[in-house]
Amino acid sequence: MSSAVQLADHPVDRPATTPATPQPATRPAVPARAVRAAGALGWRVLKPVLVIALFLAVWETAPRLGLVDEVFLPPFSVVLDAFAELVRTGQMWEHVSTSLTRSLTGFALALATAVPVGIGIAWYKPIADFLNPILELFRNTAALALLPVFILVLGIGETSKVALVVYAGFFPILLNTITGVRTVEPLLIKSAVSLGFSPLRLFQKVILPAALPSIFTGLRMAASSSILVLIAAEMVGARAGLGYLITAAQQNFQIPNMYAGILAISLVGLAFNGILVTVERRLSRWRTQPGH
Repeated sequence: MSSAVQLADHPVDRPATTPATPQPATRPAVPARAVRAAGALGWRVLKPVLVIALFLAVWETAPRLGLVDEVFLPPFSVVLDAFAELVRTGQMWEHVSTSLTRSLTGFALALATAVPVGIGIAWYKPIADFLNPILELFRNTAALALLPVFILVLGIGETSKVALVVYAGFFPILLNTITGVRTVEPLLIKSAVSLGFSPLRLFQKVILPAALPSIFTGLRMAASSSILVLIAAEMVGARAGLGYLITAAQQNFQIPNMYAGILAISLVGLAFNGILVTVERRLSRWRTQPGH
């Protein structure tokens, strides 16, 4: 009788203990993955911050310790005070807005001309055979070497500076557009043609999206080139702009203001690059990201 009771009780006890064992093992997996992802993201953000902080710390301490002459390289805090004073008086905005107007105008004109020309050269061989010789000639001529020519032909005003920016930004965009169009996967083009895509639809839906990363590489190169060339042009003949600010501060021995102008150029360049990277990511969301 007692053995029968034990046999009856045994299967009742078994389901109460066995199903509960796998549950605790699966629950910590999701928090652990989230912690690892957050840690990786935090380290990616922290690394550049640490490098910049180290650079600024060296800049601040080297003049104060006498490693470099404080007259010619003021501490970063002194430069920051000069930057804040230029912002407070409105001079910094005047120079930044002038340089931005010139660079954005030239950059937009370079973009509007270089992308269509690049597509034409990459897609139609007669256009490439016709334009390549003259383009190769000018591509190997530095923009700053032509600065006196631009000033003589177009004058010392705004036109010569904008034209120089167009010249400096045109070739990086052109060459990367040609590379991007020519390296589109041929199978994609054949598939689109077999589906009855018109030439315009083919460019819109296949060629341009596939060439977009290469084109944006050219845009980022052109943005940096246009800023550098413009600053050099403003140093030669201008009454406003970041190049003029740096030259005038150097000539008047206002060294902190000179470094403040250089710092403003770096910030403008970072802003340009960040905007272009953001736009590229938004336009390329369809692309498969590495590791996905």
